[in-house]
Amino acid sequence: MARAIRAILFDKDGTLVDYAASWTPVNARAVRLAAAGDAALEERVRAAVGVDATGRALFPEAIMAAGSAGEIAAAMIAAGAAFARDELAQALDRLFLDAASAMVPVGDLPAILGRLATRGLALGVASSDNAAAVAAFAAQFGLSDLLAFTAGWDSGHGAKPGPGQALAFAAAVGCAPGEIAVVGDTAHDMAMARAAGAGLVVGVLTGTGTRESLGPLADVVVETIAEVEALLDG
Repeated sequence: MARAIRAILFDKDGTLVDYAASWTPVNARAVRLAAAGDAALEERVRAAVGVDATGRALFPEAIMAAGSAGEIAAAMIAAGAAFARDELAQALDRLFLDAASAMVPVGDLPAILGRLATRGLALGVASSDNAAAVAAFAAQFGLSDLLAFTAGWDSGHGAKPGPGQALAFAAAVGCAPGEIAVVGDTAHDMAMARAAGAGLVVGVLTGTGTRESLGPLADVVVETIAEVEALLDG
């Protein structure tokens, strides 16, 4: 299967970015923003989005880790946050964009992705974050010239776990869906890949997913994206 792969689509947070190191403080700020100083509400919001008092994700599919800003906003409002959904989603997107400069990569991303690109593989990033934050991340870490495609939840292809981002990537790089690999850390990533008909579905353990949560959904689970090149060699 892996030998037919011509392109690789990576998730961002938890895949290219160390989720716990990067997002724990951002998640805490997002909860405080939604609660607007109400301590009891803050506790309810944390529970609704699946993080603890520090912002650490409590389980693999916590909405704070896997969802778009709109989905996170909806969960926060259901818990009592006094915002309109669009208003809160926009505020969260601004927070997430501002956080792009504080992301902690899982390794030497230009080197790892550069080796894949040198093999003739087209590369892309599809995220539940917003498109501006994805672009800012790519620019900050020197990846822009290596990526043929980037997308966020607001890029017009739909949000995960729908197949739109993966199908748009395949179309953008001139591949059939079965010729792409999708690499991610959540069940949303795996479901997107399956729905799109991706030829290889890879789970990584640098995010919120575990071998137990990703194993039944992925073709293979690896520790980090550094193992993808060897995986393609079979």
